[in-house]
Amino acid sequence: MNYRQTINYLFTRLPMFSRIGLAAYKPDLTNTIRLCASLGNPQTKFKSVHIAGTNGKGSVSHMLAAVLQRAGYKTGLYTSPHLKDFRERIKVNGEMINEEFVVEFTENVIPLIDEIDPSFFEITVAMAFEYFARQQVDIAVIETGLGGRLDSTNIIIPELSIITNIGWDHTNILGDSLEKIAMEKAGIIKDRVPVILGEVIKETLQVFERIAGEKKAPLVIASQKRHVMGWKWEKNELIAEVAEEHNTDHKVYHLDLPGLYQLKNLLTVLEACSQLQSKGYNIDIRAQMDGLKHSKTDTGLHGRWEIIQHSPLVVLDVAHNEDGVKQVLEQVEVTDHNELHVILGMVKDKETERVLKLFPKTAQYYFTQAQIPRALPAESLHDKAAACGLNGKSYPDVNTALTEAKLSADPKDMILICGSVFLVGEVN
Repeated sequence: MNYRQTINYLFTRLPMFSRIGLAAYKPDLTNTIRLCASLGNPQTKFKSVHIAGTNGKGSVSHMLAAVLQRAGYKTGLYTSPHLKDFRERIKVNGEMINEEFVVEFTENVIPLIDEIDPSFFEITVAMAFEYFARQQVDIAVIETGLGGRLDSTNIIIPELSIITNIGWDHTNILGDSLEKIAMEKAGIIKDRVPVILGEVIKETLQVFERIAGEKKAPLVIASQKRHVMGWKWEKNELIAEVAEEHNTDHKVYHLDLPGLYQLKNLLTVLEACSQLQSKGYNIDIRAQMDGLKHSKTDTGLHGRWEIIQHSPLVVLDVAHNEDGVKQVLEQVEVTDHNELHVILGMVKDKETERVLKLFPKTAQYYFTQAQIPRALPAESLHDKAAACGLNGKSYPDVNTALTEAKLSADPKDMILICGSVFLVGEVN
């Protein structure tokens, strides 16, 4: 097979959660353990940081990977889903996995695929671990796909575990309360491995404290170690002044990820650096500042308050659940614009009504859908939105909706595209 044929095989042969949803979810680690055992357990051949959370885990993963790269470490990065190219999921020092390896790996595991019928995600996790082992990375940043306890990535023993936050998402799989969701995310906590909590709420803190206590894992809350004294935007950068516990010197960080919600993620990344330093990693302040200033360029991250046009202002954001959308809309409020145009597409298994109720009724809406089976049809989204008092029309795809929004918008208006990672990935 060539690369195109290989990707087509992976997308069509294997059940893919991002396309079809729950039917692709394998709620145990059996297949991943079997796959990795057949490869000689590559996950034991490199150091790692494991990151879970409802929101922020992708940003934290990329920011931390950029810092580690700037510190001189050969750094693997595994994230999901991808926006444009499958190879975005697996990177070393910001470079995507090469096509030849994807072909070779896939051809080698086809007999085992036929035997155990794994999911798309299980195969990509095993591919990432094998690639990182072959590349002899110094450390890999591994983002969970869904949950934590039963996530395919959860066969690693990391240097550090990070849980960014807990919110309402995938409740049909992870549980119908924040405590149940926290239990699943807390499944990445390992014996005596330090764990950082990015942000906590009363309902979930006791869950993490109990499980960390049982595992004898040192527990750190990032927001108790540092806090943001002030922030501003300048030239598409978010500039933040940070005060550290027991330190009178404040530090100023420039982030090329300008979303206000990155302030929470910044504190999490800084604490991760501190924890890794205590384990012997040499991550000086210059590496931290440079990595944060060049996270997008060093790692290729897209879709986080990504401005693709200025007049009118066109912003892409992969926010798709209650907390994520709430944070994006807070940023909309402090961003200078006249009228707001929202291009919205969602998937069927999200908490649609919870999300729709957050949007302002004064905006103009363009309801659409990603070109995947899991997408909520644009007309259905239109009807659900209308019930929430949101007015607009439906469009067959995101680019048709964007063309219409640009025709309707004045130069000082804002066009926001959000609601689905897959929708953002289809913007031309």
